[in-house]
Amino acid sequence: MKKPKRKIVLVTGFTVFLLLMLGFSVFFFLNFNTASVSGPSMEPTLKNGRRLLFTRAYWLVGDIRKNDIIVFTSPDDPKESVIKRVAGLPGDKIDPLNAPNDWGLARGPFTVPEGTYYVLGDNAEVSEDSRDFGPLPKDLVRGKIVILGSSESVAANR
Repeated sequence: MKKPKRKIVLVTGFTVFLLLMLGFSVFFFLNFNTASVSGPSMEPTLKNGRRLLFTRAYWLVGDIRKNDIIVFTSPDDPKESVIKRVAGLPGDKIDPLNAPNDWGLARGPFTVPEGTYYVLGDNAEVSEDSRDFGPLPKDLVRGKIVILGSSESVAANR
């Protein structure tokens, strides 16, 4: 009687490398995305046409904080991505110069409501931001910009 042949699978260093690369690629694909800056509202920080990288993996890059640059879905057009700087977190008071346009000074300082962020463009003269559309609901945030080696940022703009 003949014994069945045994197949031996060798795991080489190259196979391990390929599996690691596959795992890294899947992780990157699921946690990171790119967007292009369009318009002057974030100048001089981000120039028109710049390609940027953002992530929603906050456990990897930290929670959204004041002065972070984020990418979010436009409150006016769900197909459009927008990039702005976070100027206020829930509970923060916003100075009267940056309060929403429909907020009367007689009402006192504007407080960012729970569940929202207050976002502003770096180029205030041309930026359409929370002064125009109000506080941004957290569920519209697509991700946080990833900082590259020099102090360069990454994202999408309006």
